Amino acid sequence: MRQFLTIVIPLLLPTLLYFGYLSLVRRRSAGGAATVASTDIPWVWLVAAGVLLLAVTLMAIALFGGADPGSHYEPPRMIDGQVQPGGFSD
Repeated sequence: MRQFLTIVIPLLLPTLLYFGYLSLVRRRSAGGAATVASTDIPWVWLVAAGVLLLAVTLMAIALFGGADPGSHYEPPRMIDGQVQPGGFSD
């Protein structure tokens, strides 16, 4: 689920917004007469915007997420039949 939110959503978001905009324009035009051929869709710009948004998302995760440098990771443990979650400690 986390991979979906951090990779797939930023890649597809510009394209989804564009197609949403197109459907809104079609509804507002006279009887849906405004049609766009698949060759008229700016695929290169949509892919570039998705890749740029993905890069910004991954950079933000790298800069603002995670543990402090020098911290120690303790894996999950089984104590008295219950799983104690792992985490980072100083």
